[in-house]
Amino acid sequence: MKISKAIAGGALGCLVLTVAYAQKTTVQSIEEYRAMLQDGNPAELFEAKGESLWKQKRGPKNASLEQCDLGKGPGIVKGVFLELPRYFSDTNKVQDMESRLLSCMETLQGIKAAEVASTPFGKGEQKNVTALATWLAAESKGGKFNLPQSHVQEKISYEVGKRLFFQRGGPHDFACASCHGQDGTRIRLQDLPNLTKNPGDGVGFAAWPAYRVSNGQMWGMQQRLNDCYRQQRFPYPGFGSDVTIALGVYLGVNSQGSVSVAPAIKR
Repeated sequence: MKISKAIAGGALGCLVLTVAYAQKTTVQSIEEYRAMLQDGNPAELFEAKGESLWKQKRGPKNASLEQCDLGKGPGIVKGVFLELPRYFSDTNKVQDMESRLLSCMETLQGIKAAEVASTPFGKGEQKNVTALATWLAAESKGGKFNLPQSHVQEKISYEVGKRLFFQRGGPHDFACASCHGQDGTRIRLQDLPNLTKNPGDGVGFAAWPAYRVSNGQMWGMQQRLNDCYRQQRFPYPGFGSDVTIALGVYLGVNSQGSVSVAPAIKR
């Protein structure tokens, strides 16, 4: 009887070790798969399109976006991605990359921001905004995030984003924190980073925009956050809404000092 128990205990121990080893190697395999794909990341096609759109004269005013001020002055693109979302005095708003691009498109080119914001993701001008954001992110790749928190509206956005991150609701009583509020959680063999603190280089906020291999689409941060609400069974927030921007501020400030790998590649 004692021998049987010992054998059973040993077998159980082996099973636990085997499962743990299998999980570890699965995660490693996924990371290796991503690394192989990174060499030919289709995001490069969106980068090229974004750069072309930046310089192309378009819209009712037949103008380019080359005088767009993304935070460091008109036309400066290096490093701007690493400091967004931030407060802009001309709009009196905290804006992320995508919402700021809409402001520039309307002001410089005469393209109506409200119409673009209401267009479905991946369609029309929305697709162009994603391409522009992809190129601008690539221009800061390898840099460290340093979101400003000096203006009162930036500080308010951070606190609002924090509350939204932990807000539970919907039919499943979910919050962003349900998946991303603690260490060691996983879904579908994929690690879920803890976004209440700095998750590290190229993780979470520091990886978007990203190309989604599973659906062959390029996603910006606006679409990524929108999809989080979809999975929580919440109503979709509007494109460039105060909600999504506040969450971006919270995640971005928490990622202070992390190295951006955007545009990345995701499953």
